[in-house]
Amino acid sequence: MAETNSKEQKILMVSLGCDKNLVDSEEMLGQLLGSGYTMTDNEVEADAVIVNTCCFIEDAKKESIDTILSMAHLKEDGRCRALVVTGCLGHRYAREIQESIPEVDAIMGTSSADKIRDVLDDLLGRKQAQERARRAVQQEGPVVVVESADRTPLPPTRVITTGGWYEYLKIAEGCDKHCTYCAIPSVRGNYRSIPENYLLAQAKYLASQGVRELILVAQETMLYGTDISGKKELPKLLHDLAAIDGIEWIRILYCYPEEITEELIRTIRQEPKVLPYIDMPVQHASDHILKRMARRTSRADLERIICRLREEIPEIALRTTLIVGFPGETDEDFEELVTFVRKMRFDRLGVFTYSREEGTPAADFPDQIPEEVKQKRRDTIMEIQQEVSRQKNETLVGKTLEVITEGYLPDDGVYTGRTYRDAPGVDGLVFFESDADLISGTMADVKITGASEYDLTGIMTESTT
Repeated sequence: MAETNSKEQKILMVSLGCDKNLVDSEEMLGQLLGSGYTMTDNEVEADAVIVNTCCFIEDAKKESIDTILSMAHLKEDGRCRALVVTGCLGHRYAREIQESIPEVDAIMGTSSADKIRDVLDDLLGRKQAQERARRAVQQEGPVVVVESADRTPLPPTRVITTGGWYEYLKIAEGCDKHCTYCAIPSVRGNYRSIPENYLLAQAKYLASQGVRELILVAQETMLYGTDISGKKELPKLLHDLAAIDGIEWIRILYCYPEEITEELIRTIRQEPKVLPYIDMPVQHASDHILKRMARRTSRADLERIICRLREEIPEIALRTTLIVGFPGETDEDFEELVTFVRKMRFDRLGVFTYSREEGTPAADFPDQIPEEVKQKRRDTIMEIQQEVSRQKNETLVGKTLEVITEGYLPDDGVYTGRTYRDAPGVDGLVFFESDADLISGTMADVKITGASEYDLTGIMTESTT
């Protein structure tokens, strides 16, 4: 059993990368707080620093390494006695971190969140000597926690860091798709659904803390349940989450287009709390490139699925992401993508330039595209999308939309918020006036009075309660 110090020790958590990583960070903090640890945002005050890393693309890898190096200085300039690296970079490059950054005291992989308290207790001397480090592997230098594919389920409590009115609910871990550009399966493992009873317990806890919007995330949300029951159980999960008091909105991200079912479409159409919003990364539209990416759709498939969604759910907002500059992408392939973007008119669209990730099949493909060509193609797509987005936003002027309040800008005298069409951090905002004082998380009816490429302006109506 851990020794308890009379003084709580302070933890600085730095969470990098995606929202799935953020869930892991919040769960780790949930284990630590109340167990002899407290949070701090002050680097100099931290007794221990946890850097939850990402390595999905080269820019994310660089950010993670730079952050670790920055935090390493705290062992000289602050009171930090333990520097712990967790997440994807730690999982994938443990030995390299050991060899090149000796200030790191522990390296934990992507399924080690349940071990964080044991590791910190050990590093900070909170364990008796005979209990030190139940480690799978021990080497000179940092501790390496070697993990199994499945971690011990954690209590539903976690530290909410998003502001309190929305939160991410990670419903699965890993991926079985093995797209040729992606290292995620080698880092996160095979697809593993999180049991529904645990998800419902966590969602109820979040609702009890004031969360009103649940955002479902995974490497692939559509396949939820298939590894447990052999069936796609996402519609059932959505209905069960919608029955939780306090939850007003449920948003679905990371939906592979080929996995979208008629049952899911019916659920979105019939369940009021499930927002008519789907994040559906299609990555490209040229059959040549889709095949090289090992994607499981053709351009014709994508157009059919998109048209079906809009036919069944006319108000649906569709977000997608694309990759330009994939090895072998010809001018003709790119022009086909341009035509597709103009034709499909996505409500929200983001573009990545291809990142050559070691260990993936595409990294060894011939005909790698020069960086300047990638950037030019990205800029071309984004210019097209800006005009599409502006035109779509202009159709909303004069309409009244429900908005979840995000904050207040005193210098401008306006509130900020999001409609059902806007996921936090990646989509637009509504800037609106109100005679009433509103707190973040308040649902407001806002009449839209203006539109730009990404954002809307409006005035709160008297119908708001």
